[in-house]
Amino acid sequence: MTSDDLLAPLDLAFWNIESDRHPMHLGALGVFTSHSPAAGAHAADLLAARAAAVPGLRMRIRNVWRPPDLRQPLAFGGAAREPAPDFDPLDHVRLHAPTADFQAVAGRLMERPLERGRPPWEAHVLPGEDGVSFAVLFKFHHALADGLRALTLAAAVLDPTDLPASRPRPLEPPRRPLPDVRKLPGLMRGALSDMGRALDIGASVALSTLGVRSSPALTSQPSGTRRTAGVVLDLDDVHRIRKAVGGTVNDVLIAVVAGALRGWLDERGDGSDGVAPRALIPVSKRRPRTAHPQGNRLSGYLIRLPVDDPDPLARLAAVRTAMDRNKDAGPNRGAGAVALLADHVPALGHRIGGPLVSQAARLWFDILVTSVPLPGLGLKLGGNQLTEVFPFAPLAAGQSLAVAVSTYRGRVHYGLVADAAAVPDLDRFAQAVADELETLIKACAP
Repeated sequence: MTSDDLLAPLDLAFWNIESDRHPMHLGALGVFTSHSPAAGAHAADLLAARAAAVPGLRMRIRNVWRPPDLRQPLAFGGAAREPAPDFDPLDHVRLHAPTADFQAVAGRLMERPLERGRPPWEAHVLPGEDGVSFAVLFKFHHALADGLRALTLAAAVLDPTDLPASRPRPLEPPRRPLPDVRKLPGLMRGALSDMGRALDIGASVALSTLGVRSSPALTSQPSGTRRTAGVVLDLDDVHRIRKAVGGTVNDVLIAVVAGALRGWLDERGDGSDGVAPRALIPVSKRRPRTAHPQGNRLSGYLIRLPVDDPDPLARLAAVRTAMDRNKDAGPNRGAGAVALLADHVPALGHRIGGPLVSQAARLWFDILVTSVPLPGLGLKLGGNQLTEVFPFAPLAAGQSLAVAVSTYRGRVHYGLVADAAAVPDLDRFAQAVADELETLIKACAP
């Protein structure tokens, strides 16, 4: 076993904070057009055949109780990836009965944890009752893949495309069992810098909890149930707003979530006055073409969503200001960078402390709003065009709602995941997302 086989610290954290009531897999529901009622069954056969040839899909995760050598003393109690000797793609690709509601089925499937003894991924093919469409729900454990890695694995079982080739990873010099004494001053400075950064992040987390008023609708006792929904918006409308008021596309998409929360809370009678929930905006810290393809490298920005502000343009301005402040500070500082602290926890610490950490998410942030990159070119499966794709983020323990966003072929796709018991009206929040975009368009009109 080499160091490359061991789970990265953040992957190990995701692996250990999972429970039956809050599984740590991410997902994506892709909807395809078809010209035959048999297209779904054919797609399932293709996925199973192609999965057998993708090495990353053969990898299972197993516990490591002995460090493989003296260079990895902190590996004790960790986990490693290894090829599953009995891998059978038919255990992971499943064809379901025809349905008229892809999202309803996806919600029930998202609540089921992945089998930890097998490679932690699944593909569920859902034929449409209309006979002219089918959907595929991909599920990947967050310890196996982040959004970028999941995209790479999913693309490997879709029809071949002209995706840019990744560059080979530069070779690293062999590690020494003990550090080179000539490097000790630099290592000490690095350790002190890491300690200072950890203290800074910890202080920022503490300050972020002061004066916070969220909404009971965003927190709940986990029921273990899931509901999903999707919203499709026109990317040109988002650009029109961005050009009118400045900022970035991401600023607009986050502001849409803030306005949708306001409308949704007021509609259900919960009230939005004084509500400013903390949104965690994950930030990838690795380059998809040059970094090691396995291993999460995530930080994040933490912002207050101005749900209590009745002015849609003021909400957008507040989001833009908060995001600019985070970007100026960088992804290595502030309360959103808590994930970086995983690198400084021994493997056994992740195993022992995982259940406790999982319960702390609600103290750190109130809602996750994440972006998942997709290629601009059209994707197909069995010659059938992918028309919609809704990303689904893991739902942290004690939280009711998570939002993931992707842009694909000129449209914005919001994928919503909620605790089904806490948010039985997720479709109303989905409608509020669409309504908020229209509100912003009107507010920007001359």
